[in-house]
This record gives sequence, structure tokens and C-alpha cells, in this order.
Amino acid sequence: MNKKGKTYFFDSPPVIIGSAGVVGKKEGEGPLRSEFDAVFDNTDMGEDSYELAESAMLKDAIVRATQKAGVSLGDVDFIMTGDLLDQCVGSCFAIKDLNVPFVGMYGACSTMALTLCNSAMLIDAGASLCVAGASSHFASSERQFRYPLEYGSQRPPTAQWTVTGAGSAVVSRDGNGVNICAVHIGTVTDLGIKDANNMGAAMAPAAARTVSQMLDDTDTCPDDYDMILTGDLGYTGTELLHQLLRKDYNKNIKSKHNDCGLMIYNLKEQDVNSGGSGCGCSASVLCSYVLERLRTRELKRVMFVATGALMSPTSSKQGRSIPGIAHGVLLEAK
Repeated sequence: MNKKGKTYFFDSPPVIIGSAGVVGKKEGEGPLRSEFDAVFDNTDMGEDSYELAESAMLKDAIVRATQKAGVSLGDVDFIMTGDLLDQCVGSCFAIKDLNVPFVGMYGACSTMALTLCNSAMLIDAGASLCVAGASSHFASSERQFRYPLEYGSQRPPTAQWTVTGAGSAVVSRDGNGVNICAVHIGTVTDLGIKDANNMGAAMAPAAARTVSQMLDDTDTCPDDYDMILTGDLGYTGTELLHQLLRKDYNKNIKSKHNDCGLMIYNLKEQDVNSGGSGCGCSASVLCSYVLERLRTRELKRVMFVATGALMSPTSSKQGRSIPGIAHGVLLEAK
């Protein structure tokens, strides 16, 4: 592994040999329905709570991904996953019976990129197989960060809809699949946004910073990519990202850019305001639609930059700002 700027490049790129994205009923009614490995019509997944339902969904994605990769869970060196719940309990309960060493990671909505980055670095350091993943659930996240669903609070136009979904990817030293050529651990960026219903504004500065740095570090321009994929800024954050890149970095990615929060829903038809959010948003979109198109070479090079709003219920109640973070992964068809 070698470094240029803040981006780390792999001499022998780790390979994503299998992945799976699963979602809930609302997500299954969106434009990507046929792309997901499973759509669960019951958001409680037959469990006693929404939190346990999220865990069941993540476990399902992990098992599906390893099956598609043709590997046994017993051969996995590490599982690295995260979610939005306190102390990553969604992930803990998902993997507690799998008997695999576990590293819980919190990056808010950027968690899928964070677990992929760290899995790739562990592979480069000598591990053979790692599983990266992330999950979120609309009901469990709303209860923790905003209001109970029964409260019926109105949502402003900038608000995003937390995706009920999970994604998982199996990262190996070799094999057939999608190469992870480089990774970029983001830098916390805080411009003082305090509105918990406008996470796009809180995350866009971090996204602009990471996208610009990765383009510089890789000596590439937007036209060198089939897709520059963020997750998940939604409509408001996407517009701000384009403005910030032009104003602060003299870069224009509009023709190559897409956002997981815009891809997963029909914004107007499904009444999701500014689009999707949550760890499960970019995780489910990446681990189904995007990686499948890289495997078939419909896409050949993708810069995946997942974004997170690093807030907690406590920091919000104390009137603190919402720092943003954005981690990047450079993916290439093998």
C-alpha cells in the first residue's frame, strides 16, 4: 500500500467477490426494486422490535453475500459493520451468533464506505477474507434521533427518509469480482449546520472535500469515471455539493454524479422529501445495483464517496453543530 495525499493505493487490490443488498417494503416500491437481493414486505421482519428487525435484515445481507461469494462464514477473518443505533447494537445482535471476530464501526450514513476502507486495509495487511456491511431502519432511527412515529411530526422539504435496508460485501485477497484500487478516510468537516432536518447541508462540505482530494490524489478528472457516487446527500445536499465543488475547488462533476439517496426512491411519488438517508441507503444501493454493474463491466470505474452526519441525540439536545464526514473507495471492474 502506498499513499499520495490522503488517499491510499493498493499494489495488489483487494477484491469484492460477493455482495448483497436487501431492503424494506417502501424501498422495494422505488426505481431499484428489481436490483435488490430481497425485499421484505414486513418491516418488523417477524421480530419483537424494529431494532431487532434491523439486526435480522443485516444478518440476512451478510449470509447472502457470503453465499454469493461461495465462502463459508467460518473462513471469514473479520466482520466489520455499523448502524445508527446506540453502541452499534443493530450490528452486534446481527452477528452475535455467527462466531466471527467483529469490529463495530460508526460513520453514520458513511458507514458502508468506512467498513469497506478498513476491510481492504486489513486484507492488505494479511487477512484473507473480510465482510463489510451497514444497515439502517426507518422506524428505529426516527425513534432514536427525532420523534416516535406515533407523534406524526411534519417533515420540512430538506428532510430525508431513513432507508430500511442493509448491504454487505465480501472482500478477499484475490478472486473474481470488483477491485478496490484505493481508499480515502475522510476528514471531519464542520461548517456549523445545526438543523437535524437538513443533513444534506451538514454533509455536503465533507463530500466536496473528499471528492476533490480523491480527484487530485488519483490525478483524474470526472470524465475518467463512469460514475461518481455519493451516499446519501439527497436532493438538497446534491445541489450544495455541486455548488461547493465549483466555488471552492473549481471542479464540476455534475455529468458523472449520482447519489444513492436520489436513486433509491421516486422523490415525489413516494413522498420522501429530499430523498433517502441512513447507513442502509448507500449500503443497499452499492451492494446490489452498482457492484453488479461493475461485475458485468457495464460500469468500469466508480468513485464511491459515502457521507455521514456525525450527530447523536445528546449532541442535538445540547445545541451542538452537526459535523460531516465522507469516506471514499475507488472501485474498478476486474
